[in-house]
Amino acid sequence: MNTATVAPGPAAAAVRPRLLRALKDGRSVAYAPEAGTPLIADPGFQLGRAAIAEGFAVLAAPGPSAVLAALTVSGLPSDRFLFAGFPPTGAGDRARFLAELRQVPATLILYESPKRINRLLTEMADAFGKDRLAAVCRELTKRFEDVSRGTLGQLSEAFAGRAVKGEIVVLVDRPGDRVVDQASIETALRDALARGSVKDAAAEVSAALNLPRKDVYRMALQLAERE
Repeated sequence: MNTATVAPGPAAAAVRPRLLRALKDGRSVAYAPEAGTPLIADPGFQLGRAAIAEGFAVLAAPGPSAVLAALTVSGLPSDRFLFAGFPPTGAGDRARFLAELRQVPATLILYESPKRINRLLTEMADAFGKDRLAAVCRELTKRFEDVSRGTLGQLSEAFAGRAVKGEIVVLVDRPGDRVVDQASIETALRDALARGSVKDAAAEVSAALNLPRKDVYRMALQLAERE
């Protein structure tokens, strides 16, 4: 049996053909990641897909899953959840990413780098509202496991300026009922217009606030003309 850890990027692309040749030779290949369940936000996904495309059987030996472990200990609803992966790093892409998730009627689960967790909590408090319940899970099932629970406002303050290490899972409760007034829409549009075109701003705000895109586009045009 071959056991391999496949690194992301070019290294993984270089290793995959060798492992596929081993399968064609009738050998078994075991993929073991450094942490978490294989193929979940993991470069092994490409290896699994390539093996499936070649007609080989792909089997799973269940291991620790950071997603499900975090959901279990978070104290947030588990009847419906969405694993959103890693947020983009670019400011514009990141803002659109959070805007799309804002009104998802499920517990949100994200991975984030410890270098960017402070930034993410602040951005989510701004995008989702400071009162949304959330949890930050670090180093689950390991010696220094830590779970912080509270509102996004509380967590963003708690992690501000704090040096964080280890693997991070962030969970956010589903949205509650929200009343959107004219001032809130215009504030959201001004922020979106500062980053992109009228069309993109209207699409972002209509998705974030669950409003008809046609109406938001008309408001964005009027706002752009006034300012």
